[in-house]
Amino acid sequence: SHTWFWNLIQNDFKTGNIDFEGCMRLLEKMQIPFDEDHLKHIFKKTIDKHTGDIISMDDFRAIYRALVHRPEFEELFKAYSTDGKILPDGQLLKFLVKEQFQTEANETTALEIIMKYEPIDEVRTKKMMSFEGFIRYMNSEECSIFKSQHRRIYQDMNQPLCDYFISSSHNTYLIADQLMGPSHLWGYTSALLKGCRCLEIDCWDGNNNEPIVYHGHTLTSRIPFRSVIHVIDKYAFMISHHSLVPDIPAGFTSPPGDVLVESEGMKCLVQQLVDELRKHQDARRDKALKFKVLIKNKKVGTLEQTMLRMEEEYHGEVEELSDSDSEDEDSDDTLPLPVPRSPTKRRGERKSSLLPQKKTKVRKTKIALALSDLVIYTKSQKFVSFDHSLQHQQCFENNSIGESHARKLLRSSAREFISHTTRFITRIYPKGTRMSSSNYNPQEFWNVGCQMVALNFQTPGTQMELQDGKFLDNGGCGYVLKPEFLRDRNTTFTPRNVGGYSKPMSLSIRLISGHQLPPSSMSKTNKADPKVQIEIYGVPEDQTKKKSSVIKSNALCPKWNETFSFTIQVPELAMIRFCVEDEVSLANNEFLGQYTLPVMSLNTGYRKIPLMSKEGIKLESASLFAHVWYY
Repeated sequence: SHTWFWNLIQNDFKTGNIDFEGCMRLLEKMQIPFDEDHLKHIFKKTIDKHTGDIISMDDFRAIYRALVHRPEFEELFKAYSTDGKILPDGQLLKFLVKEQFQTEANETTALEIIMKYEPIDEVRTKKMMSFEGFIRYMNSEECSIFKSQHRRIYQDMNQPLCDYFISSSHNTYLIADQLMGPSHLWGYTSALLKGCRCLEIDCWDGNNNEPIVYHGHTLTSRIPFRSVIHVIDKYAFMISHHSLVPDIPAGFTSPPGDVLVESEGMKCLVQQLVDELRKHQDARRDKALKFKVLIKNKKVGTLEQTMLRMEEEYHGEVEELSDSDSEDEDSDDTLPLPVPRSPTKRRGERKSSLLPQKKTKVRKTKIALALSDLVIYTKSQKFVSFDHSLQHQQCFENNSIGESHARKLLRSSAREFISHTTRFITRIYPKGTRMSSSNYNPQEFWNVGCQMVALNFQTPGTQMELQDGKFLDNGGCGYVLKPEFLRDRNTTFTPRNVGGYSKPMSLSIRLISGHQLPPSSMSKTNKADPKVQIEIYGVPEDQTKKKSSVIKSNALCPKWNETFSFTIQVPELAMIRFCVEDEVSLANNEFLGQYTLPVMSLNTGYRKIPLMSKEGIKLESASLFAHVWYY
C-alpha cells in the first residue's frame, strides 16, 4: 500500500514540495472529495509542525490519511481482516452477508466489488481487498442508504395513469414570487431535469397572434409560448422517458395548438398519440406510457369529433365553451380577480345548485380548436363533489382542487376522497394567498392518493425536499406506483384509520458519525456544533421526529453513536428525512444539509447518507454514516 501511494503522488513532487493549491489539485486527481474549509484546517495543522506554507510527500500522506482513513471504517475493516491489512474475498463476502444483510450475495458479488474498488494492482490480482479499496467501497453509491434497485424503473408501468403519483409543478414558469417575479425558461428546464412530469404553462393572448406565458392579471414578466415549447421539446425526455403532461390553462384565443404542433418533436408525439387512439380508444389504460405528451386542458366536443377534425385543416379556429363558475377562495389566481383562471365545461347549469352558498355566474370562454383537439387522455373537468364525479365523470377527465378545499375534504370525507382518486386523476395546487410562492405539505394529499400534488419547484424547504425524495424512487422517472390500498376501488383505507392495511415496520437507525459537514456560517474556520434530526412523514400516527445530541465544535468528523427506533404502521406511504443543523443557540439552529427518501427505499447495514444543500444540490464531500436495520 505504501509503494502504491508513493507511485501515485511522486510525479506531483518532482519539482519539490507543494503548496495548498497543489494539494487540492492532487486530491482532485485522486478523486477524493473534500471541503475546502476542512482541507485548509488539516493543511494548517500539518504545516504548523514546521515553518513555511509548503508540504512534503510525508506531509501530504498525513493530510490524505486525516481526510480519508476514517476510524469508523478501520474498525469494520479490522473486524473482518485476517491480519489487519488485507480482506480476502471470503471475508468480504462474510461482511456483505452479516453486516450489510445482502443475503443473496455470493463469491461473484465479492469479486465484482474487489475488481471495481481495489486500487492496488497486486492486491486486486490476489482477489483481496486493502483498506484503501474498502474505503472506496464504503464511500460508493453501492453503500448509499438509498436502495440501488430503486435507482432504476422497477415498478409496473402498464397501469392506468390514475394509479401513479406523478411529479407535478405549479406555475412552472415562475422562478420567484407569484406577483411581481420574473418568468423564466429556466423554470421549465430545471423542473424537467428534476424529473417533473406535469408542468403548468399559463397561456395568454400576446401581440401578433403569438401566445405568451405569465401569471395572468399580475405583474410577473412574460415569455413567448413558442420558446417554452422549444425548451420542453429539448428537455422533455432527457431525464425520464415517461409521459409528460403539460397543463395549459386557457386564457387566450390565439392558437397555441398550432405552435405546439409546429414544433417537430411535438408534432411526431401528438400524431403518434392520435394514431394510437384510433387503434384503441381505451383512455383508462395507456399501456405505452413512454415518450408521450398528454395535453391537460378543457375540451370542445367529443373524442369522435376530434378524430374527424384531425382530417381537416382548421388553423386558427376558435370555439366557445360556456361555464358556470363558483367563486372559490382557492382559485389558482393569486389575486381576487374578476375572471377565475380555470373555467371548465359542465354538464348542465342546474348542477351548480349543489353549491348554494357560493355566487355562480355563467361565462363564455374561448378556446383554440387546435389546442382543444390535442386534449385526449387528460381533459380538465371542474370539480363539483365526489358524488357528482362518481355519477357523471369519465375516466379520462381529471379535476384540479385548491389545497384549502382539498384539506377540508380530506378531513370530512377521506374515504370518499380516496374512492375518487382510485378512479380519477386529481391535481392539488397551492392556494392563491401564497404570494411568496410558499408550499404546503404534499404528504397529506399523497396519503389520500392524489396523483398530481403540484408544488412551487422554485421554493426550497421541507415540502420540496419531500417531493424530491419521493420521486427519487422508481428510477427518478417522475411516476411512482401508488400502494395497492390506494388503487383498489373497494378500499376501506383512510390515513386516520389504517385498520387491516397496517404492515408495521420496526426500524432501527444507529447514527454513527458525520464527515466533512458544512461549517457554520458563523465559523471563521471549519467549525460547527452539529446535531441530526430524524423525521418520519406519513399517515398521522407515523409522523414523528427524534433528535441526536449536539457535538461541540466539530464539523469535520463528529461522532454520535446513538440509536433511534421507530415503529411505522404504513411504511408504503412513509418518508424519512435526515436533517443536519448547527446549534447556534438554544433557540436558533442553522440548516447545514438534509437527505429525504421513501422508507421503502432504505438500504440495510452500514450506509452512507449523502446530504443536499437548501437548494437541493448534492454537497459533494459531506455525508452521515449510519447503521440501518428493520424487520
